[in-house]
Amino acid sequence: MVSSTISWIAALAGLVVAIILILKKFNPVYSLFLGAIIGCLLGGLSFAQTINIIISGTQSVIGTAIRVLAAGILAGVMMESGAAETIAHAIVTKMGNKQALLSLALSTMIITAVGVFIPVAILIVAPIALSVGKQTGISKLALLTALSGGGKAGNIISPNPNTIAAANGFHLNLSSVMLAGLIPALFGLVTAVLVASLIKNKGQAVKEHDLDDNSTQKELLPLRKALISPGLAIILLLLNPIGSVLHISFLTKLDIDAMYILPFSSVVGTLAMGQGKKIARYAHLGLTKVTDTVLILLGAGAIAGLISTSNLSTQIVNLIDNIGISGTFLAPISGILMGLAVGSTSTAVILATGSFGKAILDTGTSALAGAVMVHTGATVIDSVPQGNYFHITAQSMHMSIKERIQVIPYEMCVGGVMTLVATILYGFILK
Repeated sequence: MVSSTISWIAALAGLVVAIILILKKFNPVYSLFLGAIIGCLLGGLSFAQTINIIISGTQSVIGTAIRVLAAGILAGVMMESGAAETIAHAIVTKMGNKQALLSLALSTMIITAVGVFIPVAILIVAPIALSVGKQTGISKLALLTALSGGGKAGNIISPNPNTIAAANGFHLNLSSVMLAGLIPALFGLVTAVLVASLIKNKGQAVKEHDLDDNSTQKELLPLRKALISPGLAIILLLLNPIGSVLHISFLTKLDIDAMYILPFSSVVGTLAMGQGKKIARYAHLGLTKVTDTVLILLGAGAIAGLISTSNLSTQIVNLIDNIGISGTFLAPISGILMGLAVGSTSTAVILATGSFGKAILDTGTSALAGAVMVHTGATVIDSVPQGNYFHITAQSMHMSIKERIQVIPYEMCVGGVMTLVATILYGFILK
């Protein structure tokens, strides 16, 4: 144990060092660990005490890491079985070209909401979007705005690593955070469609060479089979909240953790699709998708150990009181700043909850309100060039760096509206 408290200056210095290293393209995991080590040493701790702080901090995020690993199985099934493509094609085909932007945004929202990671969701829907854009004359700028905006909306109501981190960072059930994000997500979807509609003739048009060769496209699954895994997962995750609302004691007591629900739903869905022999492959591929997130979790835990040992949280609350603004704004602001710093929604949520979670609660903000506001705030400026999402989406839409940068302000509108709605709703109305 560490008997003394690290100064807030040393803790803040460690956090700043970590962020600067990430901005300089240094590995995020090592950046976070180095920041934690430097902060501890600047705070006057010995090497042995520093190790104890880092170990304690990383142990605090193990629960989140386990749930993220469980979510990887569902992601692997949805991505590799063709279920996600089937859902996207069904939505776009059903709604047609007249409602092209809505269908594209809704497609990305739904397949992200059912457990596909947002960059992968964009990769899946992008070929469909380019084809629709070529037929309708909608620009790539508007198409990506719809896709990214819909993905952001789906991401705050999904069993993805960012939502798991928001839930566990404030010691909440995953289903509670998913449900609480629904109203902001719907506002985000509407905003994405409206903004994309306003700029549909702005920017580069889709060219023939932008279209992918679909000659080797795999046969799509029946929609009813593609929906089994995500549908079952969502139903099981919502049993406890539904029981609480309807006062059904059996459902209220049936508190099954996402660690069980997500793999179980994945296996059942895979068997229903007739692909039981591939479950090991899907699980392996899903694991590779979440490995980076789990490692970042450990790094964020180290930073959290540094912050929790310091008086930074107390200083932040005092600063907010002295300025005279509501402490409620600390939650969304921390999410926004971390998203800008690291260019990743999940990493931003992990950093914000790990570094400022206690300070947010000390302002009188409830755990659920803090989780939703941090989560939505992390979506505002997370598509910056230092993040992988920026480059993956640019490549999927065959856009230059300059073209991709032009999308950022419109993505900020979507994230900003979701954050504003979440802050008003949970920070003030339902406080």
